[in-house]
Amino acid sequence: MDLTEFGTPTGPMTRVGGGAANRLYRLDTDRGSFAVKELNLVDRRWPYHLEDVFRFEQAAFAAGIPMPESMAAGPDLLVHRWVDGAKLPEAPAPPAYAFELGQILARLHALDFDWPHEPSREPTPRDWPELAERAAATGQPWADELAAKVDTFLAIADFVDTCERPGPVVLTHQDLQPWNLLVRDGRPVLLDWELSGRLDLSGELGSTALGLCKGPGLDHLEPASFRAVLDGYVAGGGTLPPPGPSWFVFTVSGRLGHIRANLVRCLAGVEAGTGPDLAQSQQIVRAGLHGLPDLFRRLPDLEALLLEALSA
Repeated sequence: MDLTEFGTPTGPMTRVGGGAANRLYRLDTDRGSFAVKELNLVDRRWPYHLEDVFRFEQAAFAAGIPMPESMAAGPDLLVHRWVDGAKLPEAPAPPAYAFELGQILARLHALDFDWPHEPSREPTPRDWPELAERAAATGQPWADELAAKVDTFLAIADFVDTCERPGPVVLTHQDLQPWNLLVRDGRPVLLDWELSGRLDLSGELGSTALGLCKGPGLDHLEPASFRAVLDGYVAGGGTLPPPGPSWFVFTVSGRLGHIRANLVRCLAGVEAGTGPDLAQSQQIVRAGLHGLPDLFRRLPDLEALLLEALSA
């Protein structure tokens, strides 16, 4: 993609921190400021549908969904207008913010948009014994912890493969977590749409509500924030699916695949040109080896949280 179409640069393009999957840069020109995302195509777990994501973003923006305007999509780049705002802290969100995000999701799911792809379902990884052996052979600092938790990760894989997803399936963002949200004048702005696609509604609502009701771990869950997402969804015209473990299987499945992808990067020991840096992949693996088993163990607590929210 030729970035000169966005104007004459007023300074060098600078990399912006964060990005656990891709790399983000800010480009300032005489025509404004732009977010340029360099997509990781080296070890993607499933293909991006960039042309359709671009059309979906344009439709959502035209419908008034609060988000950056999508400017262009190329084979490995996405360009949006830069939006100033504060990052949403990874802490329980204010209920008013969570409520509005639920309303936004209902509006998004009501869009009449032709999406030609089926829901993305990557094969559930089950090679944890082999990965543990490779981790030990390559001297990874977390090798012993992985070896001790192989059976847990296999049990998590069983849960992902056997959990029933009751539907309906909706076209949605699929990654509304604090790191993909801004706060502008106290209200949500939705970032990072490249994972958009069709998803079981319970998975989208459960992952969003859980992400907005907790901090970095699961030690403090704020029921009011969780419930506010669901109340906002209903107030926005949406209908809630029945309760059950399907509300959290998408979160579990996504984390399982994310940990494995970064673990494989660590085993290779090569600094890739796109995606997370090797040091960041090491951090993701260390955090995931503790965090995902804890999440799996706490699933009964999360289902109780859901039932409490639905009965309030």
